[in-house]
Amino acid sequence: RSAMALAHKGLAWESRATLFTGIADIGGGNRTVPVLEDDGELLGDSWAIAEHLEARYPDRPSLFGGETGKSLARFVQNWTIAQMHAPIFRMIAADVHDALDPADQSYFRESREKRLGRRLEDVQAARDDELPAFRAGLAPLRFTLQAQAFLGGERPTYADYLPFGALHWARTTSPFRLLADDDPVLAWFERCLDLYDGLGRR
Repeated sequence: RSAMALAHKGLAWESRATLFTGIADIGGGNRTVPVLEDDGELLGDSWAIAEHLEARYPDRPSLFGGETGKSLARFVQNWTIAQMHAPIFRMIAADVHDALDPADQSYFRESREKRLGRRLEDVQAARDDELPAFRAGLAPLRFTLQAQAFLGGERPTYADYLPFGALHWARTTSPFRLLADDDPVLAWFERCLDLYDGLGRR
């Protein structure tokens, strides 16, 4: 989400990878990534980063298209968290673990299995049964994208980057296919991957 927001604004930036266990070393009291450092200021949380970029660089293309668009994007963020994050995680939990640097795997397994109450592999084992309900839950996104190219209309806004980010997380950590080949959501996802010279594909 933050990478797409930076590209949307046309800003030059450098990405630095970190381990889960190295987040605390970034500074600023941050416990999650992404963390943006802009002119010495550290900002955590992707929504806060988007708000900062919008306010700090008003001469660049708007992420929200005004306060009304920002309010609607907040709804999309909450919908994405409720409808996408949790079921996606359950369907790829063990794959995420296996994709991690070995230095992070013990921390990830212990913390996530404590939260879930089951082994990651047992949670993920039910994904074929969970998939139809997940796809059905994307109906509001699907119906919208049957009528327009992006959630923002003809061009993407930050509202697009929110569900895109959830699906992109799954794409980069698991081979499990969340979307059917004929789903308009998949066509939109492919369009988002192509944005900004194929940033999502890289």
